[in-house]
Amino acid sequence: MKLHRILSASVLLAASAWPLRVVTAAELPPASAFFENSRFSSPKLSPNGRYLAARVSTPGERDRLSVIKLDDMSVKVAAMFGDADIAYFQWVNDNRLVFNGADRRMTYSDDLHAAGLFAVNRDGSNYRQLSKTDYRQGDEAATGSKMKEKLLDWNHYLLGQPGRQDSDEVYIYKAQFSNNYSEVKNHTLLRLNTVTGHAVPVNSPGQASNWLLDQQGEPRLAINDLGKQHVVYLREGDSWTKLMESEPYIGHAFEPVGFGPDGALYVAARKDSDKTALYRYDVAKRQLAAEPLVGLDNYDYMSDLEDANGDDLIVRDNQLVGIGYSADVRGVAWLDAKGKALQEQIDRLLPGLVNVITLPRRAETPWVLVSSYSDVQPLVYLMYNSETGKLVKVGGQHNAIRADQMGRQELVNYKARDGLSIPALITWPRGTDKKKLPLVMLVHGGPYVHGSDWGWNADAQFLASRGYMVIEPAYRGTVGYGWKHFKAGWKQWGLKMQDDIADGARWAAAQGYADSKRICIAGASYGGYATLMGLVNDGDLYKCGVNWAGVTDIKLMYTGSWSGISDMSDRWLSYGAPMLIGDPERDAAQLNATSPLLQAARIKQPLLLAYGGDDHRVPLYHGEKFLSAIKPSNPGVEWIVYEKEGHGWRLPQNRIDFWNRVEQFLNKHIGAAQ
Repeated sequence: MKLHRILSASVLLAASAWPLRVVTAAELPPASAFFENSRFSSPKLSPNGRYLAARVSTPGERDRLSVIKLDDMSVKVAAMFGDADIAYFQWVNDNRLVFNGADRRMTYSDDLHAAGLFAVNRDGSNYRQLSKTDYRQGDEAATGSKMKEKLLDWNHYLLGQPGRQDSDEVYIYKAQFSNNYSEVKNHTLLRLNTVTGHAVPVNSPGQASNWLLDQQGEPRLAINDLGKQHVVYLREGDSWTKLMESEPYIGHAFEPVGFGPDGALYVAARKDSDKTALYRYDVAKRQLAAEPLVGLDNYDYMSDLEDANGDDLIVRDNQLVGIGYSADVRGVAWLDAKGKALQEQIDRLLPGLVNVITLPRRAETPWVLVSSYSDVQPLVYLMYNSETGKLVKVGGQHNAIRADQMGRQELVNYKARDGLSIPALITWPRGTDKKKLPLVMLVHGGPYVHGSDWGWNADAQFLASRGYMVIEPAYRGTVGYGWKHFKAGWKQWGLKMQDDIADGARWAAAQGYADSKRICIAGASYGGYATLMGLVNDGDLYKCGVNWAGVTDIKLMYTGSWSGISDMSDRWLSYGAPMLIGDPERDAAQLNATSPLLQAARIKQPLLLAYGGDDHRVPLYHGEKFLSAIKPSNPGVEWIVYEKEGHGWRLPQNRIDFWNRVEQFLNKHIGAAQ
């Protein structure tokens, strides 16, 4: 089944066009509307489809686990903490849920508790703590009775796959670390009874980093990404056999997606194409099917990681009926007429929106979950009754956002100077004529990730609401656009990857969209690095820069751990980074030439720098060293440290403060004040 874009952005624009109207300053939504924590999230249907569980909160309260009874839409709080928030959860069966916790009011540094494991019935009864939440906690914890219960250690985590959901058991794993906790050495799989708390280790092939359950909820694949090779094992009977072995980080023959109800394995693979597609894989013959089941013309097949039940293979009546995917938008490739008809019914009721449907695992009712969004509409969750046609909104994210104040998005492609086509996402300020706008080049982190897709995005929409045209380029090295596009970014930090970003800015100016005298570059992590190198390489193009949590010297990623704790694994620094970024010895001259730290004196433009004081991905010394290097020659540097934050701002008040500062900075240098 070869798919074109199921619902392209151009179709959505036509379906929901709005007239030009300038939003006045008094109407501007505050930063809090974009960056507050969502109060309704992660809805999940019970296996029978009679109940919907979600994380819910009201102002001043913690996130609680609430359950909606769909026949009458009554709500029951199943679980809540007085001093923490419900975090990840999943249904164990139709009556029971398992979950962990987090404290969303604490910074990265202050949150000293493990997530823990807990279980409860949907009506709030039979609550049980299953693992410790304190690294110093004793082996036993008091229950509501005088009995004592043995708790698992803090380093036990939910596998994050729903399994069969027809017993009281779930699969968890125990993370085993090196002595200094810098490396994960193994993930031991266990089967946990959520009523008794009893956990039993599962037979494994040895060292493993991840597992994949089949449709019967049993472990069938073990993946080892902890050694020198990438290895995939298949369980056949009671024994494990090696299914695939390849180089780490790149060049895998396929990526497992899931098992179908007939036991077949489905994988994402390139085969003889530049783009990955979804194939059925014959485990007995160890070969891919001749033709893909799902493929997209302009994108790699990628799993729909935001799928509400965590399973890309959609099963109804023990038949595979749909495949979840993510391309320019999220969607389901329906394989049967019933699914296609259901999608058409919902799309007619919700025009101009991307509508992603989730089916119950073993439906006993006609209710399905619909996750709807657009470029101007944050995620909204609705229940649809396929018999009555009734559509009921149950919650949404960022409810303070008004769609009529948001900017439209457009997918474009422009040519880099060497001819490579660069996909990009433009967010336009609402009510503008698309001429001579101040422009922000917003660079995604990673860099070897997918970046942004069409849909409401807080960062881009906040900037657009303040009058800025925003371009998010999928520069070479960005994944999801084919192998050629990905490989073109190897060892191109500060070089051709940087050119791709600058070429996008110059393209926008040449089209008349952007004011060539009012262009700023901004980004976090790798995007922060690209911001600094953009100011170095293209000082005539960019008038200012905003870097948060950005790498300031590639070699510091290899050698800087002596002055701070880094969460970059030895494996990544030994095998991944030298191949994709550069070897600190063989490529030393290139890394020096592309070091913002060593080129700091060349940056004369105004610059906003922000770092987390407890960032373990890009430790604070990256920012401090760069600040010391640039201050003597550049008085226009603004410096922010959020003392206890990590690699990004966990607390909403810090996110709001940061973006308000960004607004003031941009307004001063390329905005309305200019």
